[in-house]
Amino acid sequence: MKATKILFVDDEIDLERLLKQRLKKNILENEFEVLFFSKGQEALERLKSDRSIAMVVTDINMPEMDGLTLLTKIAEIDPTIKTVVMSAYSDLKNIRTAMHCGAFDFITKPIDFEDLVITITRTLKQVQQVRENLNKLQQAQVLLIQSEKMSTLGQLVAGVAHEINNPIGFLAGNIEQANDGINDLINHLQLYQEKFPHPGTDIEENAKEIDLEYLVEDLPEMLSSMKVGAERIRNISNSLRTFYRGDTGDKILANIHEGIDSTITILQHRLKANNERPAIETIKDYGDIPPVKCYLGKLNQVFMNILVNAIDSIEESNQGKSYTDIETAPNIISIKTELSADEQSVIIKIKDNGKGISDEISSKIFEHFFTTKAVGKGTGLGLSISRQIVEETHGGSITCSSTEGEGSEFAIAIPIESN
Repeated sequence: MKATKILFVDDEIDLERLLKQRLKKNILENEFEVLFFSKGQEALERLKSDRSIAMVVTDINMPEMDGLTLLTKIAEIDPTIKTVVMSAYSDLKNIRTAMHCGAFDFITKPIDFEDLVITITRTLKQVQQVRENLNKLQQAQVLLIQSEKMSTLGQLVAGVAHEINNPIGFLAGNIEQANDGINDLINHLQLYQEKFPHPGTDIEENAKEIDLEYLVEDLPEMLSSMKVGAERIRNISNSLRTFYRGDTGDKILANIHEGIDSTITILQHRLKANNERPAIETIKDYGDIPPVKCYLGKLNQVFMNILVNAIDSIEESNQGKSYTDIETAPNIISIKTELSADEQSVIIKIKDNGKGISDEISSKIFEHFFTTKAVGKGTGLGLSISRQIVEETHGGSITCSSTEGEGSEFAIAIPIESN
């Protein structure tokens, strides 16, 4: 069990030693972790950098920043933190003011340490309840947003894919017939040329005008290119359907590799070369894995979120580098799949050589609404939704290991058979 952090603020320095002595049992049993500051401003800085602090116990009468001022600033940083104020019994007016300003409770000096432990226990119980309720509310909001978003996108994509497939099928079928017909016409023309090598001035001039020799050579290649283009559109359409399929009420047996491939196809516009950098290379090392019982549409969202983050990270790491520099040390995203050691799960590892993330940020990336991207560039929902899909929906796990300046690797484990 992780100790709950309690921050004490009091300008009486000797109080720190006394607190740690009287709360020694709770500290040794890993119930509390006591942090002590003698100045309100220092306490605020710690609260801003450490969001795991659950409660603050502060004296009211302090120099520079009094407890009442500190109380209002704490609420601005994190309204779920509960504050208990300390003051002499004779200072009831300030205590009453503190309670009106949002203090959860108060204790009087000199401190009754038995009463202090009771107050701490009661306060921490309230903090836990508030944070659990807030977390449930955030999860409900995230799921509602995602459900609505995916429902709308799923309908849109299904309709677009259907509408694309009809004309593509028509084009592909007609290109095959046109190719056969043009080959027949070319063969027929060549037969004419053999039988009538001197067709006359008008025909010869017209042949030069339309560059007949070039047309005979190039028409089959044109049709071949059109066929390749039609196939690419068909593949994109199929990838869209694969990406969103399986987003139903029941799990289906699905090929994870098809899901990854469809996601990569959809992201080709982000992966291909542009004026600023060469193409981002994707290296696939697919293992021999069985079909997985899952919601493939939802897992594809996870792959999409991680791959988009990888591309963003790579592009940030490219800033300040020349095209030649990047060619020398290419941008790479590698994707590996394998069975877990107990053969009960499929492991998907997605690794990039982007800018990486610090340990401090790494611990927060799965939190709701946390993002390091600029305003308008990210919602802070992608990885939190991914964690929910992997861990809560599929009973799997998702972890991230990263080295700042070198890149990140996400490891996703999905049970092959899940309820």
